[in-house]
Amino acid sequence: MNQPLHIVILAAGQGTRMKSSLPKVLHCLAGRPLLHHVINTAETLGADGIHVVIGHGADNVKAATPSKSIHWALQSEQLGTGHAVAQALPQVPDDAKVLVLYGDVPLISTATLERLLSGLSEKSLALLTVRLSDPSGYGRILRNAEGKVTAIVEQKDASEEQKQIDEVNTGILAVMASHLKQWLPQLSNSNAQGEYYLTDVIAMAAQGGLAIEVAQPPCEEEVEGVNNRVQLATLERWYQHRQAERLMLEGATLADPSRVDIRGEVEIGRDLFIDINVVFEGRVRLGDGVRIGPNCVIRDAELEAGCEVMANSVIEEAHIGTNAHVGPFARIRPGTRLAEGSKIGNFVEVKKAIIGEGSKVNHLSYIGDAEIGRHVNVGAGTITCNYDGVNKFRTVMEDGAFIGSNSALVAPVTIGRDATIGAGSTITRDVAAGELAVARGKQRNIEGWERPRKKS
Repeated sequence: MNQPLHIVILAAGQGTRMKSSLPKVLHCLAGRPLLHHVINTAETLGADGIHVVIGHGADNVKAATPSKSIHWALQSEQLGTGHAVAQALPQVPDDAKVLVLYGDVPLISTATLERLLSGLSEKSLALLTVRLSDPSGYGRILRNAEGKVTAIVEQKDASEEQKQIDEVNTGILAVMASHLKQWLPQLSNSNAQGEYYLTDVIAMAAQGGLAIEVAQPPCEEEVEGVNNRVQLATLERWYQHRQAERLMLEGATLADPSRVDIRGEVEIGRDLFIDINVVFEGRVRLGDGVRIGPNCVIRDAELEAGCEVMANSVIEEAHIGTNAHVGPFARIRPGTRLAEGSKIGNFVEVKKAIIGEGSKVNHLSYIGDAEIGRHVNVGAGTITCNYDGVNKFRTVMEDGAFIGSNSALVAPVTIGRDATIGAGSTITRDVAAGELAVARGKQRNIEGWERPRKKS
């Protein structure tokens, strides 16, 4: 019978070096709180239970993590990592495997943890270590003459000889719950920090005859923690570098790989071009041949093959059709769908609108709560007046309609097939197919008129 896997994530620390009122684990990397990265990785392991130990800012952490699958444990006093794990153990079955992770170590990978867990059994403890060129500040791994791990000594308790060891403890380990429940009550705080160290269970395991099975990550960044904003920024850049590499290997050309940020999940086709300072957020899908200009933000959107987004445009929760054109300086808001070959030009805002095949809204317009048919031309400065202060109404422009510049279409209103709206009109009633509608004040030219002058 497979033993259940329970994961304990330690997230109770204050993070004083962040110089922030926000709990450390809620600071963001790649657009998501540090803790959420760890929880997402834990979920990929198929855990039977995920336990998050919280302390400082506990209410804020819970409010920012609305997951029904999380079991919360409160560490009201921060008395060390061993004490923190003990707060979660009452909710863990005795026969479970326990994996201990940290809410401020966000980039640990599923593959590394699976490799670690493969070394865990009733007769062994699995420990994740890493070798560092500068191990200062980390607990050192002590091995005997046969090379077997016997204990971990913290930096503040280490001798000068032990400080020369470059293999260090990451804090991440896996052990049977039955062993933890036996060992944790035996921990002592007789050390330089006056805390109950989880690392002391390594010596207990060795003394009890358990094998210490060691695994290591492929790169040290996976196990780096965040203690201050400098470290946070360093991990952010490493993460973004890896994401940029992935995009290039999958078929995208990046004008500058160091100036593209991915804050979510991006799926791409082939032969894309992405210019500098582009930010992807949430779930984004990019088809073959998509081109994205500089300084664009794409959030929770789908861009079909061949479409082009020009500089300084923002697209959010929208679908951009094949060979469509957006921008520059366009804002595409949620609920928008652009059909094949349609065009949204400069300084145009579109919200909750369907733009039909080949239709154009080229300049300085607002289109909201609208349905535009095929091959419609919307002139510069056109506004759909969709809101009366309480309710929103829909504007329909049927196939072939032509909307003159500087027109206001007061919804609800329908502009019929091939109808024309004269420039500068305010349209408040439906316009039938093929009709011309002109709704503007009569022009008067006054001869001999003099402008007012300032009094001397």
